[in-house]
Amino acid sequence: MKRIFKKFIVFILNYEARLLLFRAKPIIITITGSVGKTSTKDAIFSVLKNYRRTRKSEKSFNSEIGVPLSILGLPNAWDNPWLWLKNLIDGAIIALFNKQYPEVLVLETGVDRPGDMASLAKWLKSDIVIITSLPDVPVHVEYFTTPEAVTKEKLELLKALKPNGVFIYNHDDDKLSVITKDVRQPSIGYGRYNPTQFMASADAVLYRDDVAIGTTFTLTHLDKTVQIRVLGSVGLQNTYTFSAAAAVASQFDITLEAVANALQNHQVPPGRMRLLSGIKNSLIIDDTYNSSPTAVESALLSLKELKGAKRKIAILGDMMELGHFSSREHEKVGELVPKCADVLITLGVRSRKIAQVALEFGMNEEFIFQYDDVMRAGRELQNYLQPGDVVLVKASQSIRAEKIIEEIMADPKLASELLVRQDEAWKKR
Repeated sequence: MKRIFKKFIVFILNYEARLLLFRAKPIIITITGSVGKTSTKDAIFSVLKNYRRTRKSEKSFNSEIGVPLSILGLPNAWDNPWLWLKNLIDGAIIALFNKQYPEVLVLETGVDRPGDMASLAKWLKSDIVIITSLPDVPVHVEYFTTPEAVTKEKLELLKALKPNGVFIYNHDDDKLSVITKDVRQPSIGYGRYNPTQFMASADAVLYRDDVAIGTTFTLTHLDKTVQIRVLGSVGLQNTYTFSAAAAVASQFDITLEAVANALQNHQVPPGRMRLLSGIKNSLIIDDTYNSSPTAVESALLSLKELKGAKRKIAILGDMMELGHFSSREHEKVGELVPKCADVLITLGVRSRKIAQVALEFGMNEEFIFQYDDVMRAGRELQNYLQPGDVVLVKASQSIRAEKIIEEIMADPKLASELLVRQDEAWKKR
């Protein structure tokens, strides 16, 4: 019954969303990829909102339900059937009578199961498509026959690109660079290593009193160069996120200088390599939104790069939905940990592989701790932390690693503002 009800809700919401798009005819920007979708969406919104009436997907609304909800501007009703019925009524009113609709929609689109993107692409036609990355072992691969099948599904979004549309992509991703050869519409690349239209360089960590406070890098397009500052977050992913935003802005005749100014006060989304103050004058890198092999590697390398830390502590939880790739991908993380961290704390059964391999690759057993209980890990970490420690926390969302952050953040009262999954619906899980 629940499954039938969900199909009914999805069908009606999709119909209402399609009707609204037909009436309002906004410029549609869609984003997919295996990492960085939400951060890229938020950065694009921070720039465009100053120039056009713009709406973005709320949080990570990127599913068969999330996308139409974003188009209609409706909330997630979670498990409340009466609120879903209210959404359907409100959606019909909006679809038929709304007169002040946004000029631009910035929508995040994701893939959980085979057919997800193909179904969406049948009716959601994009003016700009952005693909952030196509790693060798993407998240959700468990539900597909091969990693290539995940890639193929994500690329269905390109079929929804309008004939006069634009494809914007990460030029450092070899798969995407090859794909551009088959795209008829104009393609615009952004990247850090391979020369392309929007080129990031000279990225570095910003410090204040020897404590990391953000990232800076140089962004170049044609003969223009600007300095971009990202406060409150570290990691190479920021260069990609902000470069993608600049590439999109160029399609609205927004200059690089205007992009840099618009992003000065931009806050990266919660749980995406955000810097938070911890107890005992420690520093937390909160990357608890989700986890995948590529994202873990990037986070660990960012931890390695930081200077001035008394100890670098990596708290790593299970990476979910990797199917038969799970064991080997956790082992690969274990190989990298001793090069990047002084202390390893694992969360969950799968991540025991990380601890096992880290030990084999030279990490001292004295500095390896394993937990299945996240709350216990957080409580014991309170006593273990020392002034000057830098703590990276990363895990798939089902591990609920944000609970550890709440235990060790300097001001837990700010949890609802700074951490992921703070809605009442999540709190009850």
